[in-house]
Amino acid sequence: MNLDELWARTVENLVREGIIRSEAVKRAFLKYPRYLFVEEKYRKYAHLDEPLPIPAGQTVSAPHMVAIMLELAELKPGMNVLEIGTGSGWNASLIAELVKTDVYTVERIPELVEFARRNLERAGVKNVHVIPGDGTLGFPPKAPYDRIIVTAGAPDIPKPLIEQLKPGGKLIIPVGSYHLWQDLLEVIKLEDGSVKVKNHGGVAFVPLIGEHGWRE
Repeated sequence: MNLDELWARTVENLVREGIIRSEAVKRAFLKYPRYLFVEEKYRKYAHLDEPLPIPAGQTVSAPHMVAIMLELAELKPGMNVLEIGTGSGWNASLIAELVKTDVYTVERIPELVEFARRNLERAGVKNVHVIPGDGTLGFPPKAPYDRIIVTAGAPDIPKPLIEQLKPGGKLIIPVGSYHLWQDLLEVIKLEDGSVKVKNHGGVAFVPLIGEHGWRE
C-alpha cells in the first residue's frame, strides 16, 4: 500500500469507530494527510494512530485525538479560529479547510514556526498564519474568536484566552498535570462573560509553556 492508501484506511477506521462523525472532518483529513506534516523518516508511520516526533522534542498528535478535538469544536465556514501550539502545522491545515477563511496559530518554538510554515507551503495551504510567540497570551489583534483550540496541556484555563472568546464561543483545551495526564475541557463562554465547562475525559499532551501556562 502507498501512503495515500494507508492514510485512507486510517480515516475509514476513525469513521467506523465513530471518532470522525462529520463529512466535513472526514474530507479535511483526506485532503491533508498527516504524512505531509512530518519529517521524511516518519512518513511511513504517519497512518498509525499514535503521536509522532517532530523537531524540538515535540510531537504531532495521534489522528484520533485531532479528530476528537475538531469534532468537539464544531467548526463551520466563516468562523474566526485561533490555534495555540502550531507544532507541525497539520491541525491548522485541517482547521483552515473546515472554516475556509484565515486561521491564526501561535507557536513559541522558532524551529517549529519554520517547520510548520514549510509544511503548510508544501501542502498548498494558503490561509494559515503562523505567529511566533507565547500562546497563553492568545493573539489580541484578531480577537474575538468563535473558537480557540489549544494543543498542549495547561495547569488551568488561561484568562487571556477566555477574554478573547466571543460570547457563545468555545475553547477546547487540555488541563491538568505538567506531563502526560490532563482532562480535555470544552469551555463555553456565556453571554454574561461567565463560562460553562464540560469535561471530555483523559488525554495526554505536551505541556503548554508560557506566562499563563507552565514555566519552562
